[in-house]
Formats: sequence, C-alpha cells, structure tokens
Amino acid sequence: MTPRVAFFTDSFHEVNGVALTSREFVSFAARRNYPFFSVHAGPETAYQRQDAIETFEIANSPAILGLERDLAFDLMFYRHRNRIRSKLREFRPDLIHVTGLSHAGMLGAILAYDLKVPLVASWHTNIHDYAARRLEPALQWLGKSRQRAIANFAQKQSLNLTLRFYKLARMTYAPNPELVEMLATRTGLPAYLMARGIDTRLFSPQRRSRRGGDFVIGFVGRLSPEKDVRLLAALERGLLERGVGDCRFVIVGDGSERPWLSQNLQRADFTGVLSGEALANAYANMDAFVFPSQTDTFGNVILEAMASGVPVVVSNEGGPKYLVVPGKNGFVARTEGDFVDAAIDLRSNPDLRERMASHARAAAMLHSWDSVFENVYSRYDGVLSAGWNRMLQPQMPLVLAP
Repeated sequence: MTPRVAFFTDSFHEVNGVALTSREFVSFAARRNYPFFSVHAGPETAYQRQDAIETFEIANSPAILGLERDLAFDLMFYRHRNRIRSKLREFRPDLIHVTGLSHAGMLGAILAYDLKVPLVASWHTNIHDYAARRLEPALQWLGKSRQRAIANFAQKQSLNLTLRFYKLARMTYAPNPELVEMLATRTGLPAYLMARGIDTRLFSPQRRSRRGGDFVIGFVGRLSPEKDVRLLAALERGLLERGVGDCRFVIVGDGSERPWLSQNLQRADFTGVLSGEALANAYANMDAFVFPSQTDTFGNVILEAMASGVPVVVSNEGGPKYLVVPGKNGFVARTEGDFVDAAIDLRSNPDLRERMASHARAAAMLHSWDSVFENVYSRYDGVLSAGWNRMLQPQMPLVLAP
C-alpha cells in the first residue's frame, strides 16, 4: 500500500536545487496519484487540494532572518503549528519527510512528534559550509590564522547542530555518496542516496543557435561566496596570461557577489536569473560550463549543462564531481590552474569538445526524476515497519546503500 506522505521543504518557489527537487517530488506524486501533503513557504498562508495532492503554503512573517535571496529563516514559524496540525490530522500521514534544518523542517519534526508518525530527513544543503564561508570575510581584520580558526570552529559547531537535528529522524537521504556515508556514520541511522533528475526534453543541444564567434564559458547559479564564484575572475586572468583572449563568460544568476564579478571580469555578460526555455537556450549556446563551488551537495546545474550537450569543469570538492567522468564528459579540477588548463583544452580542441558534449548528453539521459522518487518510496517501507519513535524502538542497523 502506498504510504501517505507529508513533505515539509525549505524551498519550493525559489530558483535553486532544493526548490526544483521539491516541485518535482510533488509532480511525481501527482502523476502517480499518491496521497501527498506538501508544506512550504508561499506568498500567503493558504490550503488547497487537487486530487490526491494537498498543499499548505505558509507566508513568512516580518521576522525573517535573510541568508540569501532564496534562503531565509522565519523566526515566527511556530504560529502555523495548530492550523497545519489540524489539516494533517485529516490527511492522516504515515510519515513526515523534511528537507533539513529550516523553519519548515523544524515544524515538520514537531508535528511528527505530535502526531506520533515516523520522521524522515533528507540532506540537501551544506549549511555548515555556508556558515564558514559567510563568516570568514567578516573577520578579515583578525588576520588570516585567527580568521580561519574561527571560521573552522563555526563550521564544526554548525555541522554538530545540524546532525543533532537529523538524529531525530528514523532514516536519512543525501544527494551524493560522500554525504550518505557521513550521515550514516555520524547519526547511526540508515542513510540512502537521493539523487536528482533532469528534463532532457527541455535541456537539449537542439536549442543551440550560435555558430562561431568567441568561446563561451558559462556559469549558472547563485552569485554568493559559498559558490566560490570569484574563481571565474581568476580563470579569466589565467586565460589572458596564457594568451587566450577570445573567451567570453555568460553568467546566469544573481546574488551578493555580482557587483564584485562585474568589476573584475573583463568579458562577461550577466543575464540575471533565467528559467524555463530562456535558461535552456542559454545552456545550449555555451561551449563549456564551469562550476567552481566546493559546497554544493549535488549540482542540478551540472545535469542541466550536460543534458544541453555542454562539457563541464567542476571542483574536486563537493557533490558535482560524482556526475563527471574525467576526460569523457568533463574535467574535475583541483586547482585554479586545472580550471584554466581544462578551458584551454576544450577551446583549442574542437573534436575533444564535441566528443565530451556527446558523452555529457548521454550521461544526463540516464537521470530521470521518476527513478529518483521511486527509490525514495521504496525505502519508506523500512521506516513504517519500525514504528514512529526511534527512542522507544531498538536501534535500527546502519545501512549504506544506493
């Protein structure tokens, strides 16, 4: 029997990987006619039902702790508890699934305890890395060593706090093998892979309309410190120092680092945030996609670029590296010099770029959203058979599986 799932997510309408995954999860449940109750932030507090899907959007209060344009914490989230609990009692969830340590996630955890149903938690964002990246620039006056020491301490404590939250769950999911192993080891709970999918009809090489001209290097994502976007300026400098002057950058996205990038990139076009066909067209007209982030847990944008027939260059830290077969559909870079070398290889060897583009598209074709969520549902059975409160049940064995 298909479980009745209540899903609490910290992002839904925003433009980021968590929001995209959340929307696709709801769409999957709707296609299968699975009973599904989604709780997420919206423009106003309102409940609606359409067939098997129930939605409760909660408006943020003025007491918002803004972390980024698409990332905020509502300090008054508890005010929604009674209304949502009433609707959840009518829905009768078999389990509650939360996406992390956010106001929505906390609300979901509280209601799981109230209603005595199992809690499942999926890891999507490395909040502890965000804390360190945001804190370090503010401490420049302390000097490098103290600056780094305090940032490392903040990162460690943030991770410990986040893991305490995840220990409330009966089971966890994470988007890459490294995080699956970390959650299993640090929480003692079953941990499974919850990857991401891609719409290969929307993102396609067939959308390419540009012929000739400069070699276009693209980036898509939030322009913020944790994305390591300043490396794009270092990449341009490295190319110019190597005598490569016919490269142009297309930067899709917005954020606090945009003014700095505008001042430090000589040949860059800033499109702002794009979505839908406009975003797909932008990808298809890139020659290479560079993603320097070391904090991303998966990197939906990597799959979008690959599906568009664009070779990718990613950092050796974080989740994106698991999507790349080095030398086949892209490159994994350890240093700034590696990023420069990869860009030059793709620019100077059109045959290599074409081969990698073909392999990138083929790899992306293997990632469907249906397979992602079928795997998620297949793991729910173990939680439901174990009972609602892990404190009253025997410790479940640690499981690490794809």
